[in-house]
Amino acid sequence: MFPAVLTQVATGLSVLAGAVLVKTVMDQKPMAGPFQRCPTCNGTGRITCICTRWSDGDIGCRTCAGSGRMACSSCGGSGTGRPIPVQISVRQPTNRNS
Repeated sequence: MFPAVLTQVATGLSVLAGAVLVKTVMDQKPMAGPFQRCPTCNGTGRITCICTRWSDGDIGCRTCAGSGRMACSSCGGSGTGRPIPVQISVRQPTNRNS
């Protein structure tokens, strides 16, 4: 019985150490990748659905499927900021010396 208890304690300690390690990494770099957290949804990708604004307690519509939460309109549900694709065209100035 003693080896089984020792194994369980060792497993519990290793899980706890892994959780602490993950938390320290997340505190140093909260989001992986080059984009920052979306300020509208705080990185969750979900915001309160607009159906809750006029609801009298019975939340639900097609957009949120009854959850009261919908995809963030700022980040599209990704939780991170999205770069806006912009195309800049530059024309060469014409030289009109007549």
